[in-house]
Amino acid sequence: MQRILQQELESLSKRLLERGQMLGTAESCTGGGVAHACTELAGSSQWFAGGVVTYSNALKQKLLGVPLATLEKEGAVSELTAIAMARGALPLLNVDYALAITGIAGPGGGSPQKPVGTVCFAWSGSDSLQYSECCLFTGDRREIREQSVIHALSKLNEIL
Repeated sequence: MQRILQQELESLSKRLLERGQMLGTAESCTGGGVAHACTELAGSSQWFAGGVVTYSNALKQKLLGVPLATLEKEGAVSELTAIAMARGALPLLNVDYALAITGIAGPGGGSPQKPVGTVCFAWSGSDSLQYSECCLFTGDRREIREQSVIHALSKLNEIL
């Protein structure tokens, strides 16, 4: 896992540095795991601006502008919530790209419609880039969070 994460980070950092662009994060279930991974790489301040952890719905609304109607209708774990989080992070963090993660890492909190391991992602860019998806990961809480971090960075590499 660590080797894959390192490869994704090195690729992403190179790409963002070449373009002179900055990344920011809006995280929920990963608790800042993407931000932590980014800052493990020396020199990351040249391409990583920072991130916010909005674990509560109230902070998703207040800091990122996630509409209450979206949270009530779709829930905190949904593509629409992830999209709103990423879009809200762009101006908040003043970055070129933002990625957002919201999900159910477990062990509790799942439902038949959204079982433990359901994680929704969104990637937004000031250049109108918009991509989102939900995935179902397996494993314990730590494994689901690790898979989520790697997936978020890997997919961003893929879509940039």
